[in-house]
Amino acid sequence: MNPIDTELAASVPGLALTLFSPSGVLADAARLRRARKRLQGWGFAVQVDEAASRKAQRFAGNDEERLAALHRIADAAPDVALATRGGYGLTRLLPAIDWARIRASIERGTRWVGYSDLTALQMGLLAHGGGDTWCGPLACDDFCHADRLDETTAGCFVEAMTGLLEGVGFRTEAGLSGASARGTLWGGNLSVLCSLLGTPHLPRIKGGVLLLEDVAEHPYRVERMLLQLAQAGILGAQKAVLLGAFSDWKPSPLDKGYTLKTALAQVRAACPGVPFITGLPFGHVPTKICLPFGRRVQVEVDGRNAWVAWGHPH
Repeated sequence: MNPIDTELAASVPGLALTLFSPSGVLADAARLRRARKRLQGWGFAVQVDEAASRKAQRFAGNDEERLAALHRIADAAPDVALATRGGYGLTRLLPAIDWARIRASIERGTRWVGYSDLTALQMGLLAHGGGDTWCGPLACDDFCHADRLDETTAGCFVEAMTGLLEGVGFRTEAGLSGASARGTLWGGNLSVLCSLLGTPHLPRIKGGVLLLEDVAEHPYRVERMLLQLAQAGILGAQKAVLLGAFSDWKPSPLDKGYTLKTALAQVRAACPGVPFITGLPFGHVPTKICLPFGRRVQVEVDGRNAWVAWGHPH
């Protein structure tokens, strides 16, 4: 057994956890079985939704099946609803989701968890009446590997699901010391967020703390999307922007020194007065923390040490 599994064994006895697939197809059913076994070892009472392994083109079932799964889980209201993976597919469902049913499950105690394509569900929920969810891992990305498990990812997830996690700390770049902000945490995957511009599923958050991450997007595409948000009046309306990982992109011979750092410098110049705090361990990378989407948080930077804190909801 992995030492981290041994440490976390039976740490959450009795919490009901449902695994569901709201977006992309599961290409390997063995990954779902391994993730389920690991979560059971930590003490979760794990159920796999009946549609979790369905296949329809690149999707985990057709639109009707995946929509029914969301509503079925909302009605059952388990303690935790953990997405198996991201990909693409939730955008198709947004107009048909019964947001009141999702909110009701949250009021009954369900913690909806995920990132990547789950950003669409989290943003839509916030736009249609609100409800706290969790930016966190995906079962078949983070918990399925027998030979590796990130200690921070696993520990943060367990603490968040048991109500013990009240904040996280990380190292940021130099030059941000003294940055401070309070506001509603929102955002998620940058490209998914930008796809919601001009739709009724984008929450209108002013004075918020905007979290952003992405994968396989070249720095010029990241810059373009960030400038779109700036020119739409979104970035300038935030108290702070937390930048997670922008991973797995390929350099071009045309770059000539153009990097994520130079792209960010361009965006910072367009949004004077808004601190862009880098280094957040979140995104399509092995180490990821859990953060409460839709809840008010406090951000502080001292030297190169940064904290995001929230405590318990009232």
